Amino acid sequence: MRIELWSIGKAHEAFVKSGIEEFTKRLNHYFKTEWILIPTPKSTGMLSELDLRKKEAALLLAWLQPDDYLVLLDERGKELSSTDLADFLQKKANTGLKKMIFLIGGAYGVDATVQQRAQYTWSLSKLVFPHQLVRLILAEQLYRAGTILKNEKYHHQ
Repeated sequence: MRIELWSIGKAHEAFVKSGIEEFTKRLNHYFKTEWILIPTPKSTGMLSELDLRKKEAALLLAWLQPDDYLVLLDERGKELSSTDLADFLQKKANTGLKKMIFLIGGAYGVDATVQQRAQYTWSLSKLVFPHQLVRLILAEQLYRAGTILKNEKYHHQ
């Protein structure tokens, strides 16, 4: 199974870039993984939050393929323990799923059409984190899940 990590916004900030790169490199030992950074649509300065979400949604939905499994990160989603995340990944891999996409939406969240397209909505926490930190936490948690699946020493219970 291939994993793509999609995030709307600017490139990785220097203060998290090396961590994101390190955990993504480690994650590649378990699942082929790639970051897709989707720039905020141009000429959006005068748009309302609703219109910006709609414009971002149109872009995202155009990029998604029909058989892509979309996991939306949202604080209103289901919380998982690290072992639950590992089980979730294994179950999806066992179905023969080719590609799973984890989406970090834009600054104002995502449009309802993206929420409806997502097969799963996952919350890292009830806390709200800056998008840059979410990228780092996401990469680390997916790596942790990989080590759990291989029964390696990284995760301690």
